[in-house]
Amino acid sequence: MYEVAVESGFSSGHYLRNYRGKCENPHGHNYKVRVILCGKDLDGAGLLLDFKLLKQVMRPVIERLDHQMLNDLEPFTRLNPSAENLARYFYEETARQLSEMTGGRVAVKECTVYETDTTAATYFE
Repeated sequence: MYEVAVESGFSSGHYLRNYRGKCENPHGHNYKVRVILCGKDLDGAGLLLDFKLLKQVMRPVIERLDHQMLNDLEPFTRLNPSAENLARYFYEETARQLSEMTGGRVAVKECTVYETDTTAATYFE
């Protein structure tokens, strides 16, 4: 099995509903997102997936969230924009696009969203 990973970042604001503490108030983070892919077979060039292609897959999701108030965007108008839910959102969006792009040859293994350098949440299936 092979794995490749790409990291990207974005800045957004959010607040947590049904939470008592500072994070119930609007605040922002400089998020970092790490997506790890896996697969058994390499392509004709000997790659699981070109890093450039993975960055292209992540770009629309990053651009949609960058410099936005996450609570104002679907699905976070109803789903709390926690690091855990953001990790799942990135996982699902990336997995959907990769399935179409590679015919299932490449899968998302996990997605980690860092709110800070020392705090992160990971989603995997």
